[in-house]
Parts: sequence; C-alpha cells; structure tokens
Amino acid sequence: MWSRCGALSSLRNYSTSGPEKPSLKLVAELRKLTEVPIMKAREALSASNNDIQTALEWLKTDLVTSGAKKAAKVQDRHTGEGLVSVAMLSAGNGPRAGNGVRAAMIELNCETDFVGRNELFGKLAADIAHTAAFMSEPADFQPYPIDILNDTPLLSTVNPNPDPTATVATAIRDMISKVGEKIALRRAVTVFHEQTQNPDNGRRLISYLHGSVNNPKQGRVGVLGLLQLSTPQFRKQFATPEFCDALERLERSLARQIVGFETRSIRSPKGSKDETALYEQPFMISGDLSGKLVGEALAFWAAARGMSNTGLEVTRFAKWTVGEPLDSESVP
Repeated sequence: MWSRCGALSSLRNYSTSGPEKPSLKLVAELRKLTEVPIMKAREALSASNNDIQTALEWLKTDLVTSGAKKAAKVQDRHTGEGLVSVAMLSAGNGPRAGNGVRAAMIELNCETDFVGRNELFGKLAADIAHTAAFMSEPADFQPYPIDILNDTPLLSTVNPNPDPTATVATAIRDMISKVGEKIALRRAVTVFHEQTQNPDNGRRLISYLHGSVNNPKQGRVGVLGLLQLSTPQFRKQFATPEFCDALERLERSLARQIVGFETRSIRSPKGSKDETALYEQPFMISGDLSGKLVGEALAFWAAARGMSNTGLEVTRFAKWTVGEPLDSESVP
C-alpha cells in the first residue's frame, strides 16, 4: 500500500511541464522590436520556445493572417477620423534648405479619434508621406494614385533598415491588426521641382498643420503651398541671415493664414472680390504688415527688400481637412 508521500512522489515523477514562461525582459525586447501588445508578445515567445528571432517570424505570419481577417471584418466601416501628414524632403532655395522643392501631403483615415491620436498611427502616416515624397516624380501638385502608392515599398522616417518586403498596403494591414479599426489611405499629393536654372528665381515650400498631437507635421487640417521668388539679388539676399529669418517668419504666417481662414483660391476672379481668395484677406500678422490685405502685404514686403511688386508670390497650395468631401480640396 502506497503512502501518501509515495503517491505524491510518483505524481511528481510522471508529470510533464509546459514551456518556460517568457521573462519580462524578453517580452520587453520583443515589444521594442515590434511594438505589439504585451499579450501578443508573450504568445509569440511561448510559441517560439522563447527565441526572439523565431518569435519575430511567428509574429510576421500572425500579422498577415490576423490582419487580413480583421481587414475583411471592418472593410464596410466608416473612416471619418485620422491625420493629414506632410513630409518635406527639400523646402527650396536657401542656406537652410535644399536647392529644389520636394514634398508630399497625405490623408490617412481611421474610425475613431482615439486611434487617430495613437503614436503608432502617427508614425505610419509619417512613413507614408515620406514614401510619397521620396518616390514622387517632377510635378506641380500632382495627385499620387492611391493604388500605386499602396503597392509602393514603405520607407521609414526613422528606421534606416525597414522590412524590404513591407509595402504601404501591408503596413496598413498590420496596423489594422494592431488597433482593430479600419484604416484607409484616402489621398496623396506631391510637389517636386529640381533646382531652378534662372539665377534670379527661386521656389520655397510653406506648410502648416492645425490640431497636431505628437508631430508638428501632422494634424486635422493641413496646407502645403509653393512660393515663387524673383529678384536680381537673389543669391546675395539668401546669403544674409536677416533675409532668411524674415522670409521664414513670413512663410509660417502665410501657411497659418491659409489654414485659419476659409481659403479656397489665391486671387479673386478679375473684376470681383472674393474673401475666400488668399490675396483678398486681411493678413493676420504683427508688425509693419498688420492691417494690409495679404496681396498688398506681399508686395510691400518684396518692395522693402529691393524686389519688384511681383517678386514674391504664392503660386499654388493644397489645403485639406480630415474627413471633408474630396471635391472641397483646394489645389488652385
């Protein structure tokens, strides 16, 4: 007859133990590499015998499977929230910028404001805008076809060695798997001009985002615009810090003006006065330009620096608000 101790001893001898529970250190390391939730990191490590590389492969496969399922499940949901994101690779002529202009603006949508403010969602929007700007071809505010952009390899703004198999579409699918909401790339526009060959002419980009949370280059309302400069003293003026500082302040004020007002065009049609035209609006700026209309202020600013009345002009802009009807976007 077995004693109680003998019975317990036998049970211990014949019991089986499961895989070792992932340590907090391994979970933290995997999350740092992938940014997956804690429970998903533990699941991946448990299924991979606590091997980081194997867990990474497990997560990659799981993201494809779960992302596809979740994308199918949420495909009919409305996406009225999200971010407008701007990537500016070259702001134009000047000692603090490249010689050409190259930038992109995109709108990435989600279902709720909560996800729209999520840092991971913001990073994805920034990467997509960066990808569009980098892959853009010479054009003046050219819409980037969404189907082409979705199939484009995703370029990261912070990771110098991104996953070579990742595209914009697969990155969106993976984000759907992480946040559980429908995410859709709604629109994209690019502007790209090489350095001007005319020594008296130059271009500069302006941009402002309203409603930023984690990144000043993202918000609920965004503008991307193009300035044309013409002056015989172009190179000499750009060599002075005073001129560059004054120009940058003016650019910020112009971009904020477009965002802050109901701005739909640059000039009113001939023979009329339209307050939605930028040049017909009172310039909300302090200093010697205060109280002037924007068009008058630009002419005054240029003349004060030895330029002609048309030496500084806004030539194009795009202004977007998250969720607005697409026919209301402004690209004069």
